[in-house]
Amino acid sequence: MEKIAVIGGLGTLSGGDLFFKLLKNQQVLKNQLNYHFIFEQQPYSQINSPLYREGDIKSRKYYTYNVCKNFESKGVTRVLLPCFASHSFLEELQKEICIPIFNIFEALSKYVQSRVEKGAKIGVLTSDYVKNNQLLNSYLQDYDIVFPKAQGKLMEAIYGEQGIKHGHFDGLALEYLYEACMELNEQGCEIILPGITEISLVVEQLWKRGIPIVDVNQIYADYALMNESANPHKAFKLGILGGVGPSATVDFMSKIIQNTPAKKDQEHIKMVVEQNPQIPDRTANLVYHETDPTIAMFSTCKRLEAEGADAIAIPCNTAHAFVNSIQEHLNIPIINMLTTTAEHIREHFGLQIKVGLLATSGTIQSKVYYDVLKEFGFDVIVPDVQHQGYVMESIYGNDGVKAGYTDGNCRDNIVKAADFLIDKGAEVIILGCTELPLIFPNESDIIKDCGKIPLIDPTLVLAKKIVSMAI
Repeated sequence: MEKIAVIGGLGTLSGGDLFFKLLKNQQVLKNQLNYHFIFEQQPYSQINSPLYREGDIKSRKYYTYNVCKNFESKGVTRVLLPCFASHSFLEELQKEICIPIFNIFEALSKYVQSRVEKGAKIGVLTSDYVKNNQLLNSYLQDYDIVFPKAQGKLMEAIYGEQGIKHGHFDGLALEYLYEACMELNEQGCEIILPGITEISLVVEQLWKRGIPIVDVNQIYADYALMNESANPHKAFKLGILGGVGPSATVDFMSKIIQNTPAKKDQEHIKMVVEQNPQIPDRTANLVYHETDPTIAMFSTCKRLEAEGADAIAIPCNTAHAFVNSIQEHLNIPIINMLTTTAEHIREHFGLQIKVGLLATSGTIQSKVYYDVLKEFGFDVIVPDVQHQGYVMESIYGNDGVKAGYTDGNCRDNIVKAADFLIDKGAEVIILGCTELPLIFPNESDIIKDCGKIPLIDPTLVLAKKIVSMAI
């Protein structure tokens, strides 16, 4: 079923007229069960005002954005925007809206091209703003565009106290429009295009006087119903479940930025982050059966999903023990950092290499990393009880990385644990807690007995994976 919405409020009467013309379209009348129509008009302070300043357009931007976001939440499949001036910012609006907004200029252009020979004179009745910005000219480059000289009377016919926007469809408003049309006729215009949607409300009266003016609202309605709604191009947006821990989240974002081949700000990846350090500790749940973090993680993921994220990253190794149960209730993927790390090791070191794992006790005891690595075919080495204690002290201790330390006892403890893994045959070591790479900010190896053992930073591996997905 098509769910089609009209943005009202940018002129009340013309929006209502467009909505009615959608409803009486023969395609709709024959297949009424296939269509769901929505008309929304929110309070808008400049509803009856002509455009004079750039600030007037900005207010329209905020208004249309808010209405469109509301349409998104209702599952609307296509949007009509009956305001020529508002189509001047259609491209920037469309980048932030997931629903296709049909272009009224394209609708008019297609109509003219199918009925009028190139080079012909076309009369245009439009606002000062649309005229001065040459919005129609760019869509009708093959035609000779002519505007009436009495622009002041035209604006009075639309916006004046006795104008069409105030519900007056005859009298002075109609006469001013007729005068403008006659002037265009005398200049040899084959057809007259309204660049103001309110003019559709009086076209029948102008037709009776022999004016070759088109009903732009009818054209727009028919165009939107006859053409497929192509999904708008949407830049990749990454959702980040942050705060697990806070510094690791910032480190992860920095690695994404550093590894994005961007030459200007606009070429970087869009990210929406919920930094939620109140998510219960993952290790405390896995080891000591304290508060379950699943609901807190899930609700954060759902908020990221609602914000339009295309995928979710969780820069916390231990949190991946809960990912499988969460993933089946989401509509977008969580990019699994553990699997991505295993793929990286296989690609760069082969399957015969012995992998050492430095991680929280929760990660170790849940076997979430171990199971992924074993599934790939790796031999996995983990610390014994004593050296796992060093790892936990390095992460959670008073001088640990979660407390803001990256040197001294913090580093000494993790090096002891790494040395143990190397002595047991580890040929690469995974820094399997996202805080641990903070202790080795400029090091990709650890030196032991004059040999170099590669350190694998899952946060960096995940960041590079995200970049490859986005570009």
